[in-house]
Amino acid sequence: MNNIKIAVIGLGYVGLPLARLFATKYSVVGFDINPNRIAELQNGQDSTMEVSEELLAQVSKTEPSNENGLFCTDNLDSLNDCNYFVVTVPTPVDQTNRPDLTPLYKSSETVGKVLKKGDIVIYESTVYPGVTEDECVPVLEKVSGLKFNEDFFVGYSPERINPGDKEHTVEKILKVTAGSTPEIGKKVDALYSSVITAGTHLAPSIKVAEAAKVIENSQRDINIAFVNELAKIFNLMGVDTHEVLEAAGTKWNFLPFKPGLVGGHCIGVDPYYLAQKAQEYGYHPEIILAGRRMNDGMGKYVSSEVVKLMVQRDIKIKDAKILVLGVTFKENCPDVRNTKAVDVINHLKSYGATLTVFDPWAEPSEVMHEYALQTTNKLPNETFDAIVLTVAHKEFLSLDLHKMLNKSGILYDVKGILKGEVDGRL
Repeated sequence: MNNIKIAVIGLGYVGLPLARLFATKYSVVGFDINPNRIAELQNGQDSTMEVSEELLAQVSKTEPSNENGLFCTDNLDSLNDCNYFVVTVPTPVDQTNRPDLTPLYKSSETVGKVLKKGDIVIYESTVYPGVTEDECVPVLEKVSGLKFNEDFFVGYSPERINPGDKEHTVEKILKVTAGSTPEIGKKVDALYSSVITAGTHLAPSIKVAEAAKVIENSQRDINIAFVNELAKIFNLMGVDTHEVLEAAGTKWNFLPFKPGLVGGHCIGVDPYYLAQKAQEYGYHPEIILAGRRMNDGMGKYVSSEVVKLMVQRDIKIKDAKILVLGVTFKENCPDVRNTKAVDVINHLKSYGATLTVFDPWAEPSEVMHEYALQTTNKLPNETFDAIVLTVAHKEFLSLDLHKMLNKSGILYDVKGILKGEVDGRL
């Protein structure tokens, strides 16, 4: 493990925590094409809130160095001395839910420009089986002029970071690893084993590791879709879904999933990667896509339930004042990527209601850029015809929401976290 110098390509929710961890034992160059991101990291700030100022300061370097530490840059020349390249860019879907591999292609081109003989490129992005070797490797070969598995090698170690989770941090989550040859697999595994205290699992091939990652989130998606369907059924029956799940959860092997909005960059996206590849092989994945349809439709379902309750209270929907609590994709996290709270908001707006969106975690400028929605970090000092809690931020637990409601106003709790009387919840 001597003379290792690592480049981490992409310094977002996945890349920065990993780069910080590697920097405790190796010389690391963190590369990102966003100059604003590089500037904030060089100033010791992380807007994703994944790495604290203290931890970042412990490893940060102001210039490239062969000693342990992290130097962040958008200058490609700073990667010339690296011999391990770890790619941690996002893998989104397009508007038709087809995999968009553009970030992977672009990052592979970037690495290809500085790739040398003997270097190893490790991908962490979630993909369907075959992407690393069939899609990324040809780009590396074309740009670098080097030959795969002779001049350079690749590995795969899928990210398992849970944004906003300060307990299950990157070093505490077991890592699956794989390499393009048995020898490279051992090298990749040894690299991660040196910093991951939870251990590693060396998969027999890159395709196995890719498949293992994509089914992790597909499994969660299907399980949440099941309880979302239960919520719809029990709501029709007038039965409290959360009370049902609490009772059923007393059995030792009952899986503790809860209904809700399924967004984010992983669970709401990854199943489409597996489904797309299955269809290329002539198989139509019924269960995977049924789960996606159920979960993708929950935003519209929630807003329809809110409107139904308002009608029952004789509240005029058009121009009604509605407060939405939360716009991030999950609680206590600033990440707004693929958030399904936006579906609730847009559907309520389609009825002509006037919405105020309050989220103490989300950056208003980012929400405006991503969704053209105005939000606020400050709790409004007014009353509303309806309040809809879509995200379980800790700040919402201490609010006296009933005081913020007009007479006959509606309080709808999507997450099932509010104490006392609510008018509706999943």
